[in-house]
Amino acid sequence: MKALVVYSTLTGNTRKVAEAIHAVLPEGTACHSVRTAPDPAGYDFVALGFWVDKGGPDAEAADYMKRIVGKKVFTFFTLGADPDSEHARTCAERAAAVYGEGTEQLGIVWCQGAIDPKLIAWMRKQPAGGPHSPTPEAEARWAKAALHPDEADLKAAAAAAREAFAKASR
Repeated sequence: MKALVVYSTLTGNTRKVAEAIHAVLPEGTACHSVRTAPDPAGYDFVALGFWVDKGGPDAEAADYMKRIVGKKVFTFFTLGADPDSEHARTCAERAAAVYGEGTEQLGIVWCQGAIDPKLIAWMRKQPAGGPHSPTPEAEARWAKAALHPDEADLKAAAAAAREAFAKASR
């Protein structure tokens, strides 16, 4: 079974997860940034990762996901929000809908990741009372996100990807 890992990253978080996943897949598995990724048509299994932008896959990842048709896939993503939040679950639901027709998602995993410093700078300029206002709680969330993905996140993602690949191989 020919496998491929493709990722889109803004701050390096999703690349770290992609590398952990790549390390547990069979020898010969290709790993590419979405910008250099080959046509998915030549692969049986695709592990696709993205960073969350406005509640779903970033534009580059979404464009590539639409090209994945009739394949078995594993999805992974990083986001600045709490991974146990409703926002994270909504992002996961949206991701599955982006793939091309006939694609079977065999697993999905997400983890928190450091937020782009430019976005934090923008949020710190927002007026009080808004959804992205700089509050003590928000500052604490941003600081927590900066610690991820950590070793536990990477191990969990790798284990989930290995399991999805095993399902695809049956």
